[in-house]
Amino acid sequence: MQNGNSISSKAGLKKYILKKNLKRDFPASIVVFLVALPLCLGIALASGAPLFAGLITGIIGGIVVASFSGSQLSVSGPAAGLTVIVLGAIAHLGSYQVFLLAVMLAGLMQIVLGLIKAGTIGNYFPSSVIEGMLAAIGLILILKQLPHALGVDKDFLDESLSSGSMFNIVGQALKMLNPAAMIITVLSIAILIFWPKFKKLSAVPAPLLVVILGIGMTLFFQQTGFALRAEQMVNIPVVRGWGEFSNLFTMPDFSAITNKEVWIVALTIAVVASLETLLSIEAVDKIDPVKRVSPTNRELIAQGIGNMTSGMFGGLPMTSVIVRSSANVNAGGKTKMSAILHGCWLLLSFLFIPGLINMIPLACLAAILLVTGYKLTRISLFKHMYHKGWDQFIPFVITVVAVLLTDLLKGVAIGMLLSVFYLLRTNMRNPFFYKIHEEGNKKNLRIKLSEEVSFLNKAAIQVVLTKIPQETNVIIDGSNSRYIHPDVLETIYNFKHNAYTKGIIVTLVEIKEHYIVPKITDKIIEDIHKI
Repeated sequence: MQNGNSISSKAGLKKYILKKNLKRDFPASIVVFLVALPLCLGIALASGAPLFAGLITGIIGGIVVASFSGSQLSVSGPAAGLTVIVLGAIAHLGSYQVFLLAVMLAGLMQIVLGLIKAGTIGNYFPSSVIEGMLAAIGLILILKQLPHALGVDKDFLDESLSSGSMFNIVGQALKMLNPAAMIITVLSIAILIFWPKFKKLSAVPAPLLVVILGIGMTLFFQQTGFALRAEQMVNIPVVRGWGEFSNLFTMPDFSAITNKEVWIVALTIAVVASLETLLSIEAVDKIDPVKRVSPTNRELIAQGIGNMTSGMFGGLPMTSVIVRSSANVNAGGKTKMSAILHGCWLLLSFLFIPGLINMIPLACLAAILLVTGYKLTRISLFKHMYHKGWDQFIPFVITVVAVLLTDLLKGVAIGMLLSVFYLLRTNMRNPFFYKIHEEGNKKNLRIKLSEEVSFLNKAAIQVVLTKIPQETNVIIDGSNSRYIHPDVLETIYNFKHNAYTKGIIVTLVEIKEHYIVPKITDKIIEDIHKI
């Protein structure tokens, strides 16, 4: 009987906690939905994909990914960081259906990464390269959204850039500017910048106000003769039945499975999406009031399932997104239920208010993405990286330039190579330290080796040993070393063997003839926990 009461009390406690959390998760989910709706549409627009694909991705990111994720506050959906890859991949592969196959394969790769415990992969990418990648994405976002922000016809730009002088293009573009779109853009940017500064009003998300403003301004300009053109408005399908709804979904083209380019795009998406997700998860855990730690390997599996589902139904690749996740935290979300509910609201809005969504001008979405792009490439970021030193600033800037001039994957690869160069340069300069003191006519030199001495240190150590003057007592101290590379050991023992010819006496302190690469064992982990 007592056991029954215990079970009953546990069930009651669980129900109470769920109900208590739902009181916070429900309103938080509405805030996240209001932030996510314009972002889903805007990112689809920037990616050159159907706007419906952005909504589908947000819905799957909310309902599917959150259900499998171990993070309680992370919100997934289409990400600004992938727009450049998506835009280029669709054009390169020549078909949206083939691109969807790449998205599915990317999801499969993420699941494999999660299963092989690759959740720590983000730790091996230097922050300077990641920051450079995001800054370059921000610049590309700004450049891509300017036509929509200014109301310039995108088809006109594409045709003009292929022929004609730059002066003629600029002159014609100025004539094509749409005053209504420009006014909406300027007012939207002003709201996005200044509205969050009013703390008492900031509970209402700025993107929601931008959307409301855009709809209101659209109706106003229709009455004044400055109406926006149809191609300057959001255009998602209006569903009038199950048949029309089911026809909206686009299936992947599985016949392209042997196409090498598809696999390259899939690998690019998998790597970049995983990195952005892991960085976002780390950031969300830092702002979590409860300070919960999200399982990164499980998150990769959840993202993989989400991307496979998104690719199957015609959506875009997704990641955990810091903008929506931080909105969730600030709105008081407690569990993953807020993310799941926000996906439900996206689905219901598409089914029941598509007409209202189609009244949103593209200039609104462009303004949101312009501000998002600036946050990724803000001037203060360049100053911050500069103050961190040349070994951080140069890889950062080179990554930005390389991404702009090539593509995302090549740009990051170039940044990584430069970071490795600086890493090797630093490692070579810090292999050991030494002290010299004199006793009578005899010099005494102590060379104390560092904790890890790799083959990269061989050249620097060899230079120092060859420059030791005659008639010197040399002590080579390895008491602090956990590992010394065999090449360095060979150099030390050869020096000791030949030193007598110069009258040099060499004493080796705690230097073994062989070292085993240290491994992190359970014993070490237990010792760390004890500390």
